[in-house]
Amino acid sequence: MTPTKTPLDAGFIARVVSGVRYMVTGAGPDAWFGPGNPLPPVAQDKAAGRAFDYPTTLNLKLQPRADEAVSFSQLRALADNYGLLRLVIETRKDQLSALEWVVVPVDKAAKPDERCAAIAEFLRFPDKEHNWDEWLRMLAEEMLVTDATSIYPLKTMGDKPYAFEPIDGTTVKRVLDVTGRTPIPPDVAYQQVLKGMPAVDYTRDELIYKPRNVRTHKVYGFSRVEQIITTVNIAIRRELYQLQYFTEGSTPDLIMQVPETWNVDQTKQFSEYWQSLLAGNTAQRAKTMFVPGGVKPVDTKDKALHDMFDEWIARIVCYAFGVSPQALVKGNNKSTSEVSVNSSKEEGLHPDMKWIEGLMDYIIAKYFNAPDLRFMWSSPKEKNPLIEAQIAQIYVESKVITPDEARADLGKEPLTPEQKEELAPPIPTAFPPALPSDGGEGKPNPLVSVAKAQKKSPYNQLTAVVRP
Repeated sequence: MTPTKTPLDAGFIARVVSGVRYMVTGAGPDAWFGPGNPLPPVAQDKAAGRAFDYPTTLNLKLQPRADEAVSFSQLRALADNYGLLRLVIETRKDQLSALEWVVVPVDKAAKPDERCAAIAEFLRFPDKEHNWDEWLRMLAEEMLVTDATSIYPLKTMGDKPYAFEPIDGTTVKRVLDVTGRTPIPPDVAYQQVLKGMPAVDYTRDELIYKPRNVRTHKVYGFSRVEQIITTVNIAIRRELYQLQYFTEGSTPDLIMQVPETWNVDQTKQFSEYWQSLLAGNTAQRAKTMFVPGGVKPVDTKDKALHDMFDEWIARIVCYAFGVSPQALVKGNNKSTSEVSVNSSKEEGLHPDMKWIEGLMDYIIAKYFNAPDLRFMWSSPKEKNPLIEAQIAQIYVESKVITPDEARADLGKEPLTPEQKEELAPPIPTAFPPALPSDGGEGKPNPLVSVAKAQKKSPYNQLTAVVRP
């Protein structure tokens, strides 16, 4: 006999689900003023793991940053039109290009091999056109202003790296997959927009796109120029006001108050006389002038074109980039200035150095097929000789290194045996024999009396008087 299947009642299933939910959450659907059960999801299987709530049809937008409040062109204009901001950017580029670097194994115990030398030689001219300093300055410009650093890795016919060519990151539009992330090859990950049209498609293997400040709810990076965009706008308008102070204006620089007894014709006649006397005659302006009694000058313009507000703007801009503002504000004492400079290096320069290290490690591992090697910054080109000497002295005295190793760091040859003998400390002489407790013939020993007197003294500094 074939068993029959009886479908369960829908109400029974609902009661079972309600009971299970009550056991898990502790709140049933009919709880008094309870939180209620959440609405059932409408895209549970299709939207699981989505990175963020990106705009619908984002990939159909043509221009990069089309949905952002600030465009790439605006960021570039701000960086180029505010003099102080441009100086700070160039200072950071100078700091980065002044650093030395090496390619070394990831394992600190391993020694550099021929691959390290080959990769370092390649990176001397990364794009076969610019040297390392020039190439790095282009990347730093993109990182600081637009945060859209883009590199096109050009390969040989044998699939070996030939050149790493920087391209304008403002022409690169990101393409997202359904989860809101960069698609993996062979899907298109980036589009380069030229002449207002999508010109070239790139996969993740065909283009290196590395923003420094990425955020989960944004498609593009958040550059330092964008972080202080309001401050920069204020600064540009203030500089424009200062420029117009010298070039434009409807109010004269100086107004003369004439005596109250003068009528309009007298005032007009004196004004015409004064203007004709000084117009175009700069030498006459420097001489002593005599005016009728009762004439009082009134200065209509404030001569203080630079005040604390300008210093505040300078501090904000310098702080955003981690550059010391000491050259732009009122001077402090030497110790405060040194602390400010060191702090700016820790807060600004070192994070940028770490970002460049990460970018170069990615290139070395992916395109040179050397994940066991890494890019590492070494000492700056300019060192403080006094600090270096003090460090070497501490290491030698603590027997961390030998004098010959310290000389090797200075590029000097090891000491010869004759030089070591000359520099050796002198051998200490033997101590004289102990003196007897008395001075002979029953007389007390003067030295012993002095020692006893000093021992009894509470300050141990008293001078004993020796008497016969």
